[in-house]
Amino acid sequence: MSTVYDVTRWTIPGRPGVNANNDIGAVINSIIADVKASQPGQVSKPGAVIYIPPGDYSLKTRVVIDISYLQIKGSGHGFASLSIRYNTADTSGWHELSPGASHIKVENTDGNAEAFLVTRSGAPRLAAIEFRDFCIDGVSFTPNQNSYRNGKIGIRIASDNDALKVAGMGFVYLERALVNNGADAFNVTDNFIAECGSCVELTGASQASKITNNLIGAGFVGFSIFAENTEGLLVQGNNIFPRGRSMVHLKTSNRCSITGNRFQGFYPGMIDFEGVNKENLIVGNHFRRVPEGFPPLQGYNNGKDDLYGVIHLLGDNNMFSGNLISFDVPASAVTPAGATPTMVLVAGGDANFISNNHVVTNIATNHVVLDAGTTNTKILDSGTAEQVVAYSASYALRPTP
Repeated sequence: MSTVYDVTRWTIPGRPGVNANNDIGAVINSIIADVKASQPGQVSKPGAVIYIPPGDYSLKTRVVIDISYLQIKGSGHGFASLSIRYNTADTSGWHELSPGASHIKVENTDGNAEAFLVTRSGAPRLAAIEFRDFCIDGVSFTPNQNSYRNGKIGIRIASDNDALKVAGMGFVYLERALVNNGADAFNVTDNFIAECGSCVELTGASQASKITNNLIGAGFVGFSIFAENTEGLLVQGNNIFPRGRSMVHLKTSNRCSITGNRFQGFYPGMIDFEGVNKENLIVGNHFRRVPEGFPPLQGYNNGKDDLYGVIHLLGDNNMFSGNLISFDVPASAVTPAGATPTMVLVAGGDANFISNNHVVTNIATNHVVLDAGTTNTKILDSGTAEQVVAYSASYALRPTP
C-alpha cells in the first residue's frame, strides 16, 4: 500500500495522454481513487501525502476530496503579483512574469468553479486535511484584469469539517481564494493570499478557528476576512493590506478575538460588523487608513462614506481597546464633501466598551460616534469631549485629557 504519491510520477489507468502538466486535477483525482481502493477498511486508514514538485501545472478538472487524513503539498507558495504585471505597459525586460515554485494554473474546462472541492456526506465529518506550500493561480480576470471577477474559487470546503489546515500557500487572481462552510478548528496560517476578490471566508457557521500570521489583500469587490455565525474565531498576527472592501467582516458572530494585526485600507469599514455580534475583542491592532494610490484603481471604492467609521461596530458587549488608528486622507477626498470623518462608529447595541485608543489624523475627525440605538456604552480615554459625538443619552464618558 502506497501512502506517498508524486503527481509527476503518476499515470492515470487507461488515460496515458493525461499527466500532471496538462491536467493535474485529473491526476490528483486518480490518486485519491487509489488511496480509497488501497484503504477500504474502517480501522486502518492512514490517508496519504500527494506531493507537487516545483513546476507549472494546468488544472482543467476540479479536484474532489472526500477522504480524511490527506496532505497535498508542494515546495513553495510561488506568489507573484499579476496586477503589477497586467498594469505594466512593457514587461519585456522582466526576470519572470508568472508565479513559480509548485504552481497550479486554474484553467477549468469541466464547467466547475473550484480548483479544489472538499466535501462528503455521512458520518463522520471530514478531518485532518491539509493544503501546504503550493500556489493556486486564477491566471486572469474578466472583463478586465482589474475587475477581480472570473468565477474561480481556489479551495471550497462545502461540508462540515474538523481540524483542516491551509499553510504556506499562495493564492492569486481568484474571485474567491478560500471558502470553508461549516468549519471546526480550521487553521489558516502563514499564507500569502492577495489580488483575489475575496481571500478567506468562513460561511454557514464555524467555531474555534484561527486565521494567523498571514499576508492578505483582497479586492474592492470582496472581503479580506469574512466570517458569519462564527464562535471564537482568532484573527491574530496578520498583515492585511489593501484593497478589500472590509478587512475583517463579522456577521452575527460572537466571542471572536482580533488582536495584534496590522491593517491598511483605502475605504471606511476596515472592521465591519453586521447583524448582532456579541462579546468580541478588538485589542492591540494598528489601523492605517489612506486613499487609493494605484492609478488604475483610483476610480473604485466600497460604496461607504467616511461617516460609516473606520471601525463599524454593531452588537452587545464588544470591546475595542488599546488600538492605534492612523488616518491620513486629504480633506478633498473625504465623503460626503465637508464631513468630519468618523474613526469608531458604534452603530447599535448595548454595553459596548471603547477604551485607551489613540488616533493620529491629518484633519479633524470624530474619534467615537454613538448612534441613537446604542445603550450603556462606556468610552474611556479615546478622545476629548469634543471628539466624541453621541446621539444617545445612555453612555459614560471619560475623555482624554
